[in-house]
Amino acid sequence: MAEIDYVTRVLNDWAALDPAQWAELLALEGDPSPFMRHDYLRAMSETGCAAPDTGWAPRIITLWRGERLAAACAVYLKSHSYGEYVFDWAWANAYAQHGLPYYPKALVAVPFTPVPGARLLARDDAARAALVHTLVSWCEDQRLSSLHLLFVQPRDVAACAEAGLMLRHTVQFHWENKNWPDFDAFLASLQQDKRKKIRQERRKVAEAGVVFRHAEGRAITKADWDFFYRCYERTYLEHGNPPYLSREFFARLAQTMPEHWLLFVAEHGGKPIASSLIAIDPERRVAYGRYWGALQRVDCLHFEACYYQPLQWCIAHGYQRFEGGAQGEHKMARALLPVKTTSAHWLAHPAFAEAVDRFLEREGEGVAQYMAHLAARNPLKAEPS
Repeated sequence: MAEIDYVTRVLNDWAALDPAQWAELLALEGDPSPFMRHDYLRAMSETGCAAPDTGWAPRIITLWRGERLAAACAVYLKSHSYGEYVFDWAWANAYAQHGLPYYPKALVAVPFTPVPGARLLARDDAARAALVHTLVSWCEDQRLSSLHLLFVQPRDVAACAEAGLMLRHTVQFHWENKNWPDFDAFLASLQQDKRKKIRQERRKVAEAGVVFRHAEGRAITKADWDFFYRCYERTYLEHGNPPYLSREFFARLAQTMPEHWLLFVAEHGGKPIASSLIAIDPERRVAYGRYWGALQRVDCLHFEACYYQPLQWCIAHGYQRFEGGAQGEHKMARALLPVKTTSAHWLAHPAFAEAVDRFLEREGEGVAQYMAHLAARNPLKAEPS
């Protein structure tokens, strides 16, 4: 097996690739999140959110046998390291200190979206392995400093490891449904101090007079989307940064993939004051915590909007997993448990590759110790033996 068995085509525009062919490959993957849909990635580029002007120049690497698409992946030429959630700023600084350019680099990821899943779409393991080799060869031809594949699924990990890429591990926090019949049953499964704290936090929101409503899919109105964006934008601006994503981007998603969105709106005195947007996969029964914002401050409102309302909805609708996004050890108190995620890396410069490899070995030992430390703080009651 080698990449010479395939015809390679590098596309600069999502419009140049038939969405049905991309969807056919995505459907073969074990973890085909909504964020890897052609519609989602195309909207990122065409609304200017992940585009050359923002430091994300998209390319689609495709391998063909005749007219049949055998493998494909989205890769971005990056001029910075923002919006990635696997941090390599120290690597870039080391290059700069030695007078070497780190940017542009190649990134295989979903922009601004730290959700683990398929990145290398392929019909079989041979095509996936060929795609990895093609990526590295392409980076060499383009004289890029490095290649980074973020939050990859196990099949991708295996292909990257076989090709000699370096693996890096980080920690996220995910909630798994134990088939609780309702939210009270879920609370009953927690240790007493965690259960008491959640009830106290929910009580504060209720006593402040805040009530919630939710809308799903096409039931989310334009006014709802407009209000959500006000909240989302406010959150970024309060932290001194413009938002990564535009109102036009969300408008596109509302039209092209409405079935993947669930909106919670907090109201006080009949007026909306906060919202949280959740991505959902109705077929696989998985939900993803994504965006939130508030126009009015209420104690514990963030926890209610971003965790308790979505978890209550997941239980009521039989969803099996809720992924809480990157970082955030505080999520463990809400029964989101630690999960190890993996990225893969290739550096063109041999000496820097060797140094990073040593660093990743030490870092990996630290991550393993951290996971063990977190496991000892499991908020769920011990199950009877």
